[in-house]
Amino acid sequence: MNILLVYPRGPDTFWSFKHVLKLISKKAAFPPLGLLTVAAMLPRDWCLKLADLNVAPLEDSALAWADYVFLSGMIVHQDSAHEVAARCAALGKTVIAGGPLFTTGHEHFPEIRHFMLGEAEGLIDELVKDLERGAPRPVYRSADWPDVRLAPVPLWDLIELRDYVTMPVQFSRGCPFNCEFCDIVIMNGRVPRTKAPEQVVRELEALRLAGWRDMVFIVDDNFIGNRARARELLRELIAWRERVKPKMGFLTEASMNLADDPVLCELMVKAGFKKVFLGIETPSAEGLEECGKQQNRGRDLGDSVRVLQRAGLEVMGGFIVGFDSDPQDIFRRQFEFIQQSGVVTAMVGLLTALPQTELYRRLAREGRILAETCGNNTDAAINFITRLDREFLISGYRDLMRELYEPRNYYARIRAFLRTYRPGGPSMRLSRPEVKAFLKSLWLLGVWHKGRLGYWGLFWSTLLASPKKFHTAMELSIMGHHFRRVASGL
Repeated sequence: MNILLVYPRGPDTFWSFKHVLKLISKKAAFPPLGLLTVAAMLPRDWCLKLADLNVAPLEDSALAWADYVFLSGMIVHQDSAHEVAARCAALGKTVIAGGPLFTTGHEHFPEIRHFMLGEAEGLIDELVKDLERGAPRPVYRSADWPDVRLAPVPLWDLIELRDYVTMPVQFSRGCPFNCEFCDIVIMNGRVPRTKAPEQVVRELEALRLAGWRDMVFIVDDNFIGNRARARELLRELIAWRERVKPKMGFLTEASMNLADDPVLCELMVKAGFKKVFLGIETPSAEGLEECGKQQNRGRDLGDSVRVLQRAGLEVMGGFIVGFDSDPQDIFRRQFEFIQQSGVVTAMVGLLTALPQTELYRRLAREGRILAETCGNNTDAAINFITRLDREFLISGYRDLMRELYEPRNYYARIRAFLRTYRPGGPSMRLSRPEVKAFLKSLWLLGVWHKGRLGYWGLFWSTLLASPKKFHTAMELSIMGHHFRRVASGL
């Protein structure tokens, strides 16, 4: 059996890092973890190939080779997924589609006749049997939340590791919180399910033995959704690091209450975590109340960010504008909070009603849904009737993004972060792509582009006053080039 696993091409988004990939000699930010994991569940005597359209175009010869095409993706990949499905139909190839894009929106793909809806662990055996007898069913739907301890080590040898910036590894699925706009609980549930710590270490060890030496993204919905299990994993990671001295570091996603647990923060840094993405959303208490962001209420959000920065974690933040309760000055308040807190990587998006979320259901009941979402929350579009004027929100959002990533403000934000940041934990090796990116930045950011004075000011002040933070300062400077290009294109 010949199986071609296809990951659609993604658009230029905040997290695509498209505009810095050439600087760091990479082709894509992340490989498709879901497809690599599904591949590891398939029979060993099947022939497998993976086509990541973010790395290379999909060739007709690859489609001609395949008996079946497994197609996966997220909402942001929907346009490319339609193109792939059309090409498969033209060549008479049967598509089996699964993943977040199809789990919540398969009805938008009438050209595809077979779907796997939900997590693969509970469905793959049935699918394999049906494929072997040449009779796949129209829909395979997961009836419950499968045990993630059944997930195998991803089949890393289907990709070229050197094509990617970061490798993804998963520890848990699900989140205990129920934010109105979020679709995590729809796809993965509210009770976090975790792998065994030694299972995660096996996956990391497989990456290490394959030659990976750079950052690993622990792609959990909320890494601290089950804090007791997270601590167990961290202690296992620390022991593994002491045994084999891996060079890789980690980043992940967590909820704001991480700032309330200094022991957990200390363990994360000691285990090699460098960055954490938090859903901060808004400095408006009314906005947090409206969307059910209970874990962010009743606290000084800026102080919580600084607690994590002092612990040795770079805080990346997600922010939203467009809540019904947003005041007229929400853009100014968002800008001031982001600048003062030193959240350098600030992903601001317009509120989007994702399929099947509580927000979507509420707005549908109120007759306010206008269209389905494109899945790119940095796209200047709104798919529902807003309380604030629609054009005011869109123009204010564009202005906010451009102001945030204007060089003067961006470099000021890096400085604010570095003043609080106390780096710790194991040191990361300086990779060859990083050295090349740094040398290229001397010309691109230091000579060619607007903001050169801010670049050199940060360069020399950090190198002379805080040399241990120099690597972080330069990395953030380079990333700013991508974010500016994204903001300018809105």
